[in-house]
Formats: sequence, C-alpha cells, structure tokens
Amino acid sequence: MNSDKIKLYGTLTIGFIAAVLEFIFHLAGYAQLIISILGLLLALIMFVDMIKVLKSGNFGVDLLAITAIIATIALGQYWAGWIVLLMLTGGDTLEEYAANKAKSELKSLLDNTPSQAHLIAQGDIKDVDIDDVKVGDELLIRPKEQVPVDGVVIEGQSEVDESSLTGESVPINVKVGSQVMSGSINGENPFRINAKKVAADSEYQAIVKLVKESETHPAHFVRLADRYAVPFTLIAYVIAGLAWYISKDPVRIAQVLVVASPCPLILAAPIAFVSGMSRTSRNGIIIKSGTALEKLNSAKTIAFDKTGTITKGKLVVDEFKVTSDFDSATVMSYAASIEQNSSHVMAEAIVDYAKERQIAFHNAENLKEITAEGIVGTIEGHVVKVGQGSFVTTATVDKVKGSGVYVSIEGKYAGAYSLLDQIRPESKATIDKLKKFGIKNVLMISGDKKEATEMVASEVGITKAYPSSLPADKVKIINGLEKEYHPTIMVGDGVNDAPALALADVGIAMGYKGANAASESADAVILQDDLSKVSTVVKIAHDTMKIAREAVLLGIFICIGLMIVAAFGLIPTIIGALFQEVVDTVAILYALRARSDKL
Repeated sequence: MNSDKIKLYGTLTIGFIAAVLEFIFHLAGYAQLIISILGLLLALIMFVDMIKVLKSGNFGVDLLAITAIIATIALGQYWAGWIVLLMLTGGDTLEEYAANKAKSELKSLLDNTPSQAHLIAQGDIKDVDIDDVKVGDELLIRPKEQVPVDGVVIEGQSEVDESSLTGESVPINVKVGSQVMSGSINGENPFRINAKKVAADSEYQAIVKLVKESETHPAHFVRLADRYAVPFTLIAYVIAGLAWYISKDPVRIAQVLVVASPCPLILAAPIAFVSGMSRTSRNGIIIKSGTALEKLNSAKTIAFDKTGTITKGKLVVDEFKVTSDFDSATVMSYAASIEQNSSHVMAEAIVDYAKERQIAFHNAENLKEITAEGIVGTIEGHVVKVGQGSFVTTATVDKVKGSGVYVSIEGKYAGAYSLLDQIRPESKATIDKLKKFGIKNVLMISGDKKEATEMVASEVGITKAYPSSLPADKVKIINGLEKEYHPTIMVGDGVNDAPALALADVGIAMGYKGANAASESADAVILQDDLSKVSTVVKIAHDTMKIAREAVLLGIFICIGLMIVAAFGLIPTIIGALFQEVVDTVAILYALRARSDKL
C-alpha cells in the first residue's frame, strides 16, 4: 500500500473514532483533540515538503492548505479541518486513480508482452521461453496468438492485427516472404516464421522499452498551478483578512481559507498531461516525456529530413526518354532485363516500370556490375549498358530533372530514365496543418542534390530547404537557429538523423522499425509510416496544454467565487469544506477530457 492510501485510511479511521467519541459517548473534547493532533501532524509533513519546494526556487500552493488546516483547528472548527484533511488525502488517492486510468493504454501494452514461443526443431514442436529464441529458429504462430519475435513468414498465410504496435486497426495480410512484428496478433490461420531478431531486439520489446522510458519522465509542467500560486495565495489571504476585519469574526478566516484549498489546482495539470500521453499512445505515437508535450505546444520551428520522411524513400520512374534510333519497348525491355540482376536501389524502379507496362524480359549473359558506375551484359548478341551517362556512352546524354539512369545498346546512346523519390500524399496537408498550429518556420534538411530538394520543398510548402546536408550539417543548422525560432522540432527516420533528433528541443522518429538510433535519440516515436501523425501529435499537445490551463483556471475561478461568498458568512466552515470536494471532482473530470480524440 502506498503512502497516499495510508494517509487516506488513517484520516478515515481518525474521523470514525472521533465521530464515535463525540456522537455516541459525547466526548467532544477528545474528538477535537485527536483530529487536531492528526491535522497538525499532516500540516507539519506538508510544511517540510513545502520548504523543500521553496529551496528549489519554486513557490507552491501548499501554503494555503497548511493555513486552512491550522485556521480551522485553531478556531475550533475541527470537523471542517477533518474534511479538509480528507479532501487532501483523498485528492492524492484520486489523482493516482485518474493517472492509472489515463495510463491504461500504455499498461495494456506492457501487460501483453509475449513470454513464450513454439519452437519447431527436427519436426517436433516445443514451448520455449521467449528469451531462448535465437536468430534463424523456426517458430509456429497459432491462431489468435501473439508473434513472439520479429521474423519472416516461411509457410502459411493469415491476417495479423498490428494495432497494439501501430495504432492501425485494419488487419494486415501476411504470406510467405512477409515481415511480421513481435506483438502482432495472429488471425484464424496458423503460419510459420523464421526468427530474424532475438526477443530483446524485436519490435514489441523495443516499444515496451520506450513506454517504460516515457513513464519515468514526467512533465515539468505538472505543477502548472504553481505559476498562479503567488497571486492566488495573496488573493485568498486578502479576502480572508478583509472578511475578518469587516465582520470582526475570526471564524471568517477559516470559512474563506477552507474554500481556497488548492487541491483542484494541484491535481488538474498532471492528470491532463498523463491523459494527453495516453491519447498519443492510442494514436500510434509514444511520447517519452510530458515535457516534450509542452515544447510541441509552443514550437516555433519544425525541420524535416527529406528521404523517407517528406518522401516515401522509394524511387520511381518519373520520365522515360528514348532516342530516335531505337524502339521504346526494346530499350525498356533490354534495360529491365539487365537491371533485374542488379542490387542497386535504382534497378528496382526500372524493373517495376517495365512490369507495369507488361514488357517482355530477356535472358542476359556476361553480366558485370561496376560499383557506382552501372551494369553491363549481353542480350540476343547485343551489348547493353545501364548506369551513369559516362559509363554507358561517350555521347552527350539528355538532362533529366531527377536522378538519371542511362541506357546504351552496342555503344549507342539509346535512352534515359528520370527517377524521383515519391512525395508522400499526406506531406502537404500535414505541413499546412502545422502552420495553422503556429509553426511558421518549416525547414527541410536533405542530403539530396539542390534540384531534387527544392522541387520537393516547393511542392509541399516548405519555408526553407537545405540540400546536400550531411549529419553534421543538420546539427549545425538546428544549432544555428535564432532564439525566436525555438522550441524546435526535428522529424527524421534514419541513423543519419539521430544527432539532429537528439539536439532539437523535440525529436520525432518516423516510421519506427526496431530499436534504431533515430528512435533512441528521439523524444517521440511514430509507430506508423504516416507523416500526418506529426500534425496529430502537435494537435494533441495543443489540446492537452489548453485543457490543463483551463482545468487550473476553472479551479481558481470557482475557488475565488466561493471565497467571496464565504467572506460574507454565507458558507459555514464545514459546508465550505464539502464544497471543495465538488471543486476537486469538477477539476479532475475536466482534466480527463485530454484523453478524448473528440476535441
């Protein structure tokens, strides 16, 4: 049992004993004594905690609670004092309950961690501990079971649910050759996989690690009410002092301070923050710290990597040109037939381009691939070269807007492919939304050449593009931003983005694939390969901060209203203490709205 529950149960027990003494045995003096001792003891504990807060340079609102307890006890309003104690101890317990409810999505992820695997060895199936699975092991995934480690399907076909990993509710079809992630839930059909990672390195375990990390980094903003602590405390003391001065009745001090108790202020902000972090998890995003939500809300600059972030990171043929001496279908066929034997990333795009147009392929012989130059082979007795312009021919080649791949047949320049990285369809809409959230300085930092970078930048609405940037350049650009452009967000997907992600005020890793350097360096990890989640997490940050502030201010205004009414003697001390329980509940329920996507 934690200390908050002990305090609550202790307060309830003392209250029960005091009630028996006063209302059954008519020993009011003893009832007052034990409540007074409990109240002063808790007030002393709060006072020590408050001194620690003051030493750290912050001014908390606990002073009001201490004053309210002492005032009620000193003025003989001990039952009102007991209700204040119940409110404080019950409020802490209620906060823990609300926080646990808000964390339910994160907890379900941790609770469902796979623990066993069905190992297939020499035709037999045996259950082994997940940590005993080795790379290369053959595993059976039965219907409705979790995939224990990352692997590749080697037999069978089914549908898997990846919603706990990515937030995507639509099941994914898997067949032989498909990659499957640990933590995915199998559908109706069994299948077999070849383990590609051990459990500790697999997708699910890495996400669990991120979740645990997020739980150990609370927001600095959870005591948001402390920003209003000084004026609120002064207002309470002024109203209490005036009420006493005008009425000449010292009980008015207790009546005012009881309704000024700061529980809703203390509780509202942390509950809103935990709720916001819960909402990000439900949307396929893991935020490692509440502080990151604060900075996302106030960000002035966002910088994107290009390849794999603004674009899909997959080259496609944008344009194909053929010279007048050759037939288009022949050049396309010869080029694709040669390129299907290449391991270069551009080769796949050329092969796919031919397949889409149902072009016939030929057998290629005498193949030879030269790194960074191209590939050469013989088709139907013709020497075919595909690659850099200078590699395939000595003739002048056509200029293309993307990355060029050139073709020659028997030494004659035959045609050219222009390859471009596809822009994500959601990129422009995402950037437009970010600008509406007040992030006007939108940068793109890319290692690609100037022409390709500027073309993508102009199409999606980037404010400023930085082409030909190495990882060190990305760091330099983020570091060199003026103070007015902070806080900064960096969005990237690869190892080369890791230094910039770590340096930015908030680093967001895109399209999470295992425990790579990008996700380790980032403050937030997007589990789906979907750029629109960047604007989603910024919206959640804005909603969370808005609700946190509103919940705190709601508590302040209700308390001030009650203080003014109490100053005229219209709220008895014990009734005022009960009103505070209502204010607590209102503030907490309002803060829990941050969990909802319907904002």
